[in-house]
Amino acid sequence: MTKAILRSSSQKTLPLKLMNNPISTAGDYAHTLISKHYLHMIQQEQGVLVDNDPEYLHDMRVESRRLSTALRVFGGIVTLPKAAREPRVLALTKALGQLRDLDVQITAIKTDYSHRLNSSQQKLVNKAVMALEKRRTQAFTEVKSRLTGSSYQKLKTAYEDWLQNPQYTSLANLPLQLLIPELLSPLLSVLLLHPAWLISVNEASAESKQVLHHLRKTCKYVRYQAEFFTCYYSQAFQDWVDELKELQNDLGKVQDACVLLQLLTDELPDRAELPELQQLIQTDQINLMKNWETLRNKYLDADFRHHLHQMILIPSIPTLCS
Repeated sequence: MTKAILRSSSQKTLPLKLMNNPISTAGDYAHTLISKHYLHMIQQEQGVLVDNDPEYLHDMRVESRRLSTALRVFGGIVTLPKAAREPRVLALTKALGQLRDLDVQITAIKTDYSHRLNSSQQKLVNKAVMALEKRRTQAFTEVKSRLTGSSYQKLKTAYEDWLQNPQYTSLANLPLQLLIPELLSPLLSVLLLHPAWLISVNEASAESKQVLHHLRKTCKYVRYQAEFFTCYYSQAFQDWVDELKELQNDLGKVQDACVLLQLLTDELPDRAELPELQQLIQTDQINLMKNWETLRNKYLDADFRHHLHQMILIPSIPTLCS
């Protein structure tokens, strides 16, 4: 069954209030975002359980992340039942992520690297892939158990109840436009103070790669939150969000390559080596980081940092948010 067919059978009308008028209060906007990402998330369930199209899993993982980000951003504005709070969503995201990461690694081996190796290394890699596929079977069992279990059903019930009868704090009545700079400023500080900007491209230690991986996660969180408010800012803001996405993707591929090598090492016979694959992965990592020096110097530039702070201080009244 194709994704389009599955989606058409489970599609729900989103109770979004974002029509032709801008959202007036923080509470209205919080309800809109939580509704949107919750409903988008559960619309992927059937496709994930059928397990014929990896895009369902990818989309459900992304929407669960966006939902948890919305809960964090608007945590001081909404009052949610315990079963709907961020820790419950993060637990789901973790299970989905473990399965999705294995899909990414197996696909990378089969499509990006295997055909570029000599026959002896291909045989070793194929054995490792078989072991990873067994891991995937176990990870899928965990996801299936979670999506059909009572905890997840309670989560859905809690959201359905809250969306019909939302509860807020007193901050919910304030105009959203008034609060946006305060919502974005702390996150911008986290991004600009990240130690990864001090790492040169020539530093290839395991420790530096972990710091860069952490920057990738920071970029993802900043981007998700910033995307909530792009309709309140100019094209320059959107360009900045796009830049974060590109950096996040590049750093993600670098990390995926590191994880791939470790997974293969764990699954290969003792003393087996893959020098060709290691060289291919290292070359790909170098290519992905070719623009790093330019980008990190940009984020260390005082004028650019000042520009980012100034940009988020003055949101405008949007004509349409989506």
